[in-house]
Amino acid sequence: MEGLDALTRSLARRTPEQLAALLARHAEPLARRPAPTELRGLASTLWSYETLHQLVVHLDHPRLTVLATAARLSQERTGQAAPGPAAPAPGADYQSLMAHRLSFAHLAGEPVPAQDVFAALGAPSPGPTRTAAENALHALCDDGLAAPADDGTIVVPPRAPQLLAAHDLGPFLADAPRPAPDATSEEPTATVPPTPPHDESQAAVVTLDATVERLLASLATQPAALRKSGGLTVREIKRLAKAAGAGEPHTRLLLDLTLAAGLIALTRTPSGITALPTGAYDDWLTRPPGARLAPVLAAWSDLWDIPTHTPFGETPTALVRGHDRHAPAFRHALLAALATVPLGAGVPLPGLPLTEPPPHEPDHRSSLTDLLRAADWHRPLAVTRQPMAEERAAHTLHEAVYLGLAAHGTLTPLGRALLTDPQSLGEPLAALLPQLLEQAHFQADLTAVVPGRPSTALTGLLASAADRESEGHAVTWRFTPQSVRHALDSGHTATTLLEDLTRASVTGTLPQPLVYLVQDAARAHGRMRVLPAACCIRSDDETLLKELAAHRALRPLGLREIAPTVLVSARPPAATLDALRAAGYAPALESDTGATTVERLPAHRTTAPAPARNPHAPLALARRLLGLPTEPREAGSRETEPEDPGDRKPEACEP
Repeated sequence: MEGLDALTRSLARRTPEQLAALLARHAEPLARRPAPTELRGLASTLWSYETLHQLVVHLDHPRLTVLATAARLSQERTGQAAPGPAAPAPGADYQSLMAHRLSFAHLAGEPVPAQDVFAALGAPSPGPTRTAAENALHALCDDGLAAPADDGTIVVPPRAPQLLAAHDLGPFLADAPRPAPDATSEEPTATVPPTPPHDESQAAVVTLDATVERLLASLATQPAALRKSGGLTVREIKRLAKAAGAGEPHTRLLLDLTLAAGLIALTRTPSGITALPTGAYDDWLTRPPGARLAPVLAAWSDLWDIPTHTPFGETPTALVRGHDRHAPAFRHALLAALATVPLGAGVPLPGLPLTEPPPHEPDHRSSLTDLLRAADWHRPLAVTRQPMAEERAAHTLHEAVYLGLAAHGTLTPLGRALLTDPQSLGEPLAALLPQLLEQAHFQADLTAVVPGRPSTALTGLLASAADRESEGHAVTWRFTPQSVRHALDSGHTATTLLEDLTRASVTGTLPQPLVYLVQDAARAHGRMRVLPAACCIRSDDETLLKELAAHRALRPLGLREIAPTVLVSARPPAATLDALRAAGYAPALESDTGATTVERLPAHRTTAPAPARNPHAPLALARRLLGLPTEPREAGSRETEPEDPGDRKPEACEP
């Protein structure tokens, strides 16, 4: 167990901040195992097969090549120092073959001089390649994927050969390749796009903010039911797509992102599992647009799925647990490759679906293939070595464009911010999204126009009394007798509604046609009353009741006169109200005490599945593992930022 001892000693030499940075970088795989109580337990977790299997997916080409080379040399030295059992005879059973493969000689880690690793990579002497290899080795030491022995040699995880032996990483490449231009053009020149990426990103996030708000509002009013086998039904996805004003693939994407961001959750009810907003949704509504979109976009970078991509033969759905552990690394690699494309040199967005695979002639180079070749350097095990790479890349690029992270074949400033740090998107989003407007322009044609993004309060007021008519750079609502009646049904009076609309007016006044519309609707509202007695209709207007009893469209209600001012209905109150309103009348619901009942849309909420992660927890755990006393004040005030491995070289990793 010399390797674990070397790693434990290496971890013990770190400062609390350095150890906390390592814990933060590996938070996702470490969270899948019990929290360590000592440094050796952390070392054992880092070098376990399950953790390594997840960590190597996020290694770039230099680090992965150095690790694979060191693992190969270590295995060769181990085999020479302690030969394993003889190979099984031809035709041996499975147990014998596995016993030979998993023998100690094949799993033990023998220390390897760093100079031997550099020589095997073709960099025995100083130079750019040697510098890149040294930086990669230092980064592996920082991440706990390699450890220095006391004599200066390097020890790597004994399971590394099993993970990497089957992958041909090719020659060592110090620098990331750039996507090649289209080979069909003799002199490819960069052209300035008609719309800058900043403007494209701004338009995308403005639309995204409004779409997410409508989607969550629809779920709050009517929770979505999941199938018994998991995931939303096609009918529910269509309903939510219509309510959000988005296509079905984008609706699936936003549902998965809001679930990952904790804005919605799955809860079990007597009728099955439903999806509805959490308590965090109410706080989310009060935030400025930039703060609202930041957690949604950050969730995209870590999502274990490509929601808009549905492999052939599968049914598109949403709100299912993702199982594509390569998706975050694949997404990062594509964004990193796009970041190297200068403005105007980007390739067109590939169409969906990809109907035919690109040709494989030696002289043919498709733009998507070149992009994947460049992305492969950033995450080799997650890109071209995975199935359906080009199809998954096309869908990922479309998602990035929809979220405002890419435009014209390159990254937008927002995309570069996400690539740098997904948790610091508040500032770039605040610069993209304009301030919310609190007032509207009311016009004589019974419309209200908001020349921008309306606030939540203004949206709620206008939506309660008018119908949304159009949306874009300006949002328009139209007042109708039915929409005003809806406001009266929900508890408004003519006086309170006019007062609220006046306060929301830019000029402080309302056009006369709108005032007359509200007053006329209020005079007609409540002239008849629906009683919850299965049920009764009463009105002081006897002529009106006789008209109702003789109305042909109301015959399904079975209306009967039981008094000059009372009719009885055979249908319950809700059905009676719907039938009367469909016939053009304006009834009001009345309780059994005679008071008018206020009709409100339901607002469903559930609790989030787990509390948010404490950002200071890694530092507190690091201090406990190092045997240092916990300092709450220091942990609560100090921000722990992971260091760039290329900026420093720990003494323990010096070759």
